[in-house]
Amino acid sequence: MNIIGISCFYHDSAAALIKDGNVISAVQEERFTRIKHDASFPINSIKYCLKSSNLKLSNIDAIVFYEKPFIKFERLLETYLQKVPFGFQSFKLAIPLWIKEKLFQRQLILRFLKSIDSSKSLKNKIFFTDHHHSHAASAFYPSSFKEAIVLTMDGVGEWATTTVYIGKKNTLELKKEINFPHSLGLLYSAFTYFLGFKVNDGEYKIMGLAPYGEPKYKNLIKNYLIDIKKDGSFKLNQKYFNYSTGLTMTNKNFSNLFNMEVRKETDKLSQKHMDIASSIQSVLEEVVLLLTKNLRSEYGIENLCLAGGVALNCVANGKILNKSYFKNLWIQPAAGDAGGALGAALAIYYEYFKKKRRINYKTDLMQNSYLGPSYSNSEIKKFLDKNKIKYKYKNEGELISITASLLAKGKILGWFQDKMEFGPRALGNRSIIADPRSDKMQKNLNLKIKFRESFRPFAPIVLKEKVSSWFNLSCDSPYMLLVSNIKDSKKIKIKENNYKGIKKLYLKRSIIPAVTHVDYSARIQTLTKENNLIYKLLKKFYKITKCPVLVNTSFNVKDEPIVCSYRDAYNCFTNTGLDALILGNYIIDNKKVKLN
Repeated sequence: MNIIGISCFYHDSAAALIKDGNVISAVQEERFTRIKHDASFPINSIKYCLKSSNLKLSNIDAIVFYEKPFIKFERLLETYLQKVPFGFQSFKLAIPLWIKEKLFQRQLILRFLKSIDSSKSLKNKIFFTDHHHSHAASAFYPSSFKEAIVLTMDGVGEWATTTVYIGKKNTLELKKEINFPHSLGLLYSAFTYFLGFKVNDGEYKIMGLAPYGEPKYKNLIKNYLIDIKKDGSFKLNQKYFNYSTGLTMTNKNFSNLFNMEVRKETDKLSQKHMDIASSIQSVLEEVVLLLTKNLRSEYGIENLCLAGGVALNCVANGKILNKSYFKNLWIQPAAGDAGGALGAALAIYYEYFKKKRRINYKTDLMQNSYLGPSYSNSEIKKFLDKNKIKYKYKNEGELISITASLLAKGKILGWFQDKMEFGPRALGNRSIIADPRSDKMQKNLNLKIKFRESFRPFAPIVLKEKVSSWFNLSCDSPYMLLVSNIKDSKKIKIKENNYKGIKKLYLKRSIIPAVTHVDYSARIQTLTKENNLIYKLLKKFYKITKCPVLVNTSFNVKDEPIVCSYRDAYNCFTNTGLDALILGNYIIDNKKVKLN
């Protein structure tokens, strides 16, 4: 049975294909259109899913949309009616779009699908699932658990913002929910907006900024903005927010509370901004830890699955792991709305078609999240020859040796191999990689390669068999969704009394400073043989340097999606300070040819 799941019309649209319960392919539309967080119908993603499996739409048994538009529209109407006459500007912008298109999503989806294949009627094959149910399904069904508590947290779906499900075999049962406007995701996004970053894009910047500050405003947030109950449930004080019916996330009351205006993106970050970031991160962690602690106590189940945008907060995830409330933790690597496409397909397969779930107790079903397009060496060679780009072809052994030597010499490389990753993280196939031992590498990567804020940290990839020798982590972390501290034995003693805020960045804290954040933490990805070439490369780098760690960051620049094709990779290479580009088995180290 072939099922396609789709998510779109808000942000991070995507499509996913499952076959007989197995995850076959999944990809975000932004990778094809080159529009970051593209919300449009994922027509290119669907075409990829079909083509890569030699399928036509007529071979698809069900097409599933990841949420229910009518219920979402009901929430919008109720919210506007409660706020009358406030919010008219937002109402005036939103309602025509809903009446014209979004209310008639079935017809809209059919129209797009017919542009792919008009030969067969698909009307009776279209299904809809609840937004949070899609998230829960994406977290539970690919996991290796027969039974688990599933916690989903995000901005908002139809009504729900936080849900608790119990997953058993091929079923998911909703147990609890917190509804709009009370939302942990929207609270964090409100601070993202207030601190001058883009909502639904800059939340991870707040997480990265937090260690530069102190949680001085935590009590202020808890006293005025959020009422946290003992079990982790919460309510937000809407007096300070504008997201329900306004065009901004916060209002004047919010600004007055912190005695400052909303930061403009171009404004310099002050110590107060950093302290606010630290404070909201601390509040989020407190809520998440209370929720998980009480869920473990209430249901007595030892496995926890996470999804929804808040599950991408890897600092909070690391805190959950450290508390050991649960024996096992699994987080969907595409935890945001893109992953809802996969969850929607899985939910219908198991719960509507009542298919038996075959569980692999040793590993998950995500295939290391390598679910996107791949390109052969012959395709890459044809591209290089056509554009008269000079290259060196090397067999696998030579490629690994030369690349490892370049890294050991301090070169920064674009690494393009095999299938593209699904989700927001580059996991070794569409990556920029570098030597973490250099104390200049973090600054060079941010300013000369990524063209982004200097305070943002970089993640390490580490051999799984060596991770516990370098970091305070003893479990697998294949998807870069857990933060842990570096081992004391790898730290360098420093005196930082005179260093505050961004100045903390200038201190060398460990023997791998490029991946050591200012609080000695790191967002870790562990590698095994299943990671193929990137694992072999890291093994070779370790043999040369005795360091089983590399810097791994996504192959893109600020405000662009991760590269998808060899053409995207070459364009990124020629427009940045990368020293060399590894495309399949081809090494390119000159930038003379510029593409249109």
